[in-house]
Amino acid sequence: MRVDILSREYPPEVYGGAGVHVAELAAAFRARDDVDLRVRCFGDSRDEEGTTGYLTPVELADASAAIRTLATDLTMIDDCAGADVVHSHTWYANHAGHLGSLLHGVPHVVTAHSLEPLRPWKAEQLGGGYAISSWVERQAYENAARVIAVSDAMRADVLRCYPSIDPDAVAVVRNGIDTDDWAPHPDRARVRALGADPDLPSIVYVGRVTRQKGLPHLLRAARLLPRDTQLVLCAGAADTREVEREVEALVAELRATHDRIVWIPQLLARHDVVAMLSAATVFVCPSVYEPLGIVNLEAMACETAVVATATGGIPEVVADGETGWLVPIEQLDDGTGAPVDPTAFERDLAAVLADALSDPERATAYGKAGRRRAYELFSWEAVAEQTLDVYRGVLSA
Repeated sequence: MRVDILSREYPPEVYGGAGVHVAELAAAFRARDDVDLRVRCFGDSRDEEGTTGYLTPVELADASAAIRTLATDLTMIDDCAGADVVHSHTWYANHAGHLGSLLHGVPHVVTAHSLEPLRPWKAEQLGGGYAISSWVERQAYENAARVIAVSDAMRADVLRCYPSIDPDAVAVVRNGIDTDDWAPHPDRARVRALGADPDLPSIVYVGRVTRQKGLPHLLRAARLLPRDTQLVLCAGAADTREVEREVEALVAELRATHDRIVWIPQLLARHDVVAMLSAATVFVCPSVYEPLGIVNLEAMACETAVVATATGGIPEVVADGETGWLVPIEQLDDGTGAPVDPTAFERDLAAVLADALSDPERATAYGKAGRRRAYELFSWEAVAEQTLDVYRGVLSA
């Protein structure tokens, strides 16, 4: 079976969970004899056999971000000739998948990593481009042969946002984790070089500076923690200058009252993230929107206990009272995911973090249980097989 995967992100240009998913799924497919995989991604040429990078046509290099995306999509479509299935990831590649399906008469499968209607803050980032990304996503989803949701919660969101889609056409295949690459690997010297103290208890955050990740809520919650709490923020790639300035101000304010606030704004290599997670007492995921949350799986695979918001697909990953703690949240239904009462959510988050730090032995036990859960339930080999089952169902229909 020839499968063409279409994605904006692919190594070495990976900045989010969708890119991780594509890279790991591709590796799992290439380990099999029954899949002829072609990866089509944005950017420069790749050295990897069967992978092609596509650049934005030079004539549109100065166009808006949304138009550059559509232009890059168009460069992929002819090369999809001969595929049995085209499989696109995120709105950035959805248009290429949809048009490739129409042009070549092959089924288009979409994986739902997130949904544009549930990320209205992107209007800050894209302006009118957000209307374009929303239109592209709707066209792709409503015309796809199948939609794959990365969690039960995401499946419910797909059907709520796009009620014309047949529920039988939406399958659930949860994200996976490579438990060889993501595993406990203490490196105290490296943690010190990055500015943190591996000898002290710590809360570690890893994620982009974006509304959905809830970083401002975490920073306000941290005001309620003891002055000597070590909070390590591996946080960069801000969506907008506005949210970046907000985070900068909150960090500066927190540093005025707390002694051990470490902010690492650059994108860290995987081994650095593993070292930081391996040294952490607890990992925190304060997201207000998270279809599944690969970052929680990464922490669990490193034997790190997790404190995370009980939203989206996170409760399908983090077992409350077993691999970590879930923080309750009541959310607005306006698409933002913002807490109805931000102060209450931040107070609850602070209380759970303080509880987690108060009992390191319990946190250690939760971390070990988290790795077992990641290994047993979220392997990429299982993800690949379930994804192939979706393709087979489409082709036999």
